[in-house]
Amino acid sequence: MLICQSALAGKLAIVIDDFGYRPKEENQVLQLPAPLSVAVLPDATHARQMASKAHQTGHEVLIHLPMAPLSKQPLEKNTLTPDMSSDQIARIIQLAVQHVPYAVGLNNHMGSKMTSSLPGMIKVMQVLNHYNFYFLDSMTIGNSQSIPASKGTHVRVLKRNVFLDDTQNDADIRKQFLRAIALARRNGSAIAIGHPHPATVRVLQQMLANLPADITLVRPSQLLNESPLSSQGNAAMTQNTHSGTKKHVPAVSDLTQQCRTTQKLTPPPPSQGVSIIYNSVKNSQFIRDLRTLF
Repeated sequence: MLICQSALAGKLAIVIDDFGYRPKEENQVLQLPAPLSVAVLPDATHARQMASKAHQTGHEVLIHLPMAPLSKQPLEKNTLTPDMSSDQIARIIQLAVQHVPYAVGLNNHMGSKMTSSLPGMIKVMQVLNHYNFYFLDSMTIGNSQSIPASKGTHVRVLKRNVFLDDTQNDADIRKQFLRAIALARRNGSAIAIGHPHPATVRVLQQMLANLPADITLVRPSQLLNESPLSSQGNAAMTQNTHSGTKKHVPAVSDLTQQCRTTQKLTPPPPSQGVSIIYNSVKNSQFIRDLRTLF
């Protein structure tokens, strides 16, 4: 076949946020494939227990650190705000590390006000520079300052591409999952974030059991050495119900992948070549997935 299979291959990372309050659903999440990762709220009732159990079952653990949103809503204990001092932020992050064992990364819970503040995020990144954590930006607002704030530190930043469950409708979640797959194919990788809702768990159980052969489920840390465009690129953002903001972030441009072969290939006649390409594209998994979306 003339079409390079790797051109459609992609890596998909999935992170389930808000761990620590719903052991029943969270235990179901932990029965899913090990590359799926979890983000634990440090002051949640079952934070330490669920972080330890996630680690024992092979899942990557992140600290789901509460950060101030622009909207007015109930806040978690120890929520970071832009006006906090570096010492206050350092104390809160130190407590979070104690409450969430085995964490290798950190992402923001809510945070549209905090992550859009460059001075605030500089203080966060300077504190994180003392830990061996990566930062996964949940992208609850389009003008997040996480990457500019990380300049001059050793903190590496990833960005969320898709929210799986802005609604708790199975069909909507499935559509978002397919969108994440399409982005992973196009850009080489994609990061999707969901929550331990019953509907999300149901869809993940179904979709991960039938993951296309050209999509690999990976941990977020496995994307740290990817091309900056693929690991930090933004996708079009959907409405984020838990930040109270509506922002749009343009999708990254397509990435091309080279195909190499050590054998000399004899090209077929033009008419046969067109037929091969047409049938290959028509029957590809990518086209089948597009049909389900539209």
